Amino acid sequence: MNPSPPTDPAAAAANAGLEGSTTLSALQPGVVRRRELRQQRQAERLRNFWRLLVFTGLSAALGWVLLRQGWTLRDPAQVEVSGSRFVGREQVIAAGQLPFPLPLLELRPRELAGQLASALPVEQVRVTRLMLPPRLRIELTDRQAVARAQRRVPQGTEQGFVDRVGNWIHLKQGAAMPLQPVGNLMVLGWNERHRPALRLVLEHQAAIGPGLRQIRFDADGSLWLTTAELGQLRLGPVDSRLERRLEVAAHLNRVLPQQMSGRSPRLTDLSDPEQPELSLTGPAASPAGSNPEAARKPIGSR
Repeated sequence: MNPSPPTDPAAAAANAGLEGSTTLSALQPGVVRRRELRQQRQAERLRNFWRLLVFTGLSAALGWVLLRQGWTLRDPAQVEVSGSRFVGREQVIAAGQLPFPLPLLELRPRELAGQLASALPVEQVRVTRLMLPPRLRIELTDRQAVARAQRRVPQGTEQGFVDRVGNWIHLKQGAAMPLQPVGNLMVLGWNERHRPALRLVLEHQAAIGPGLRQIRFDADGSLWLTTAELGQLRLGPVDSRLERRLEVAAHLNRVLPQQMSGRSPRLTDLSDPEQPELSLTGPAASPAGSNPEAARKPIGSR
């Protein structure tokens, strides 16, 4: 067995340096490649940012031009009016005070709808802005005047009409629409706070009967009806029991005319709908000038 030769420290150091240099030289291409890829990604992100900035600016400028210059009403033909038999395009433009050219972005549909509803004989207004092609669509629902009406104003008494939901219609507005064939129905003492009650009465009109001649609201809030079949009907205050009173009135209108034996009703009090009271005059054929016999008695309802 031969002994190993002695190790030379200088040679060992030289060999270690050579190995380290070889390893560094092998790693350098990977490091350089990663550095190049990182630089390429940064450059690509920068290019994408500038592309996005340019496209955003161009889109904003184009949109501004289209909205300010293209989305504009230039003549009345771009206003579409539908749904009304009595109101045309010219009346809508005049009532809405629409100038031309009119940028649609400056138009507020809700405000215009309210302005048209107050100035025109319509019950409902719907305003829609359309872009391609630019135009304004206005859909109207006509008011239906169902009765003549009278209300108290500071200057005295004002005449007008009411529609089927109890809204007041001025004479100028009512002149543009024909009255529904409802006879000589008249509403006295109209007031905005009574509108829901009036609407309820009008909804029950067919059940009460074609003889309904008058709906009257007294200053104290009491509601009266005048019918050809039952005479004066006192419905009392406008409260939560009003619908029940109207149901009883409709029931009495169906059953009483056959049971009155030639007598004419003078007053029917429905203040308490569960205990209505009826006042009858004498026979309808009694001679003129004779004192009519009057009887007041409770009657059944249903």
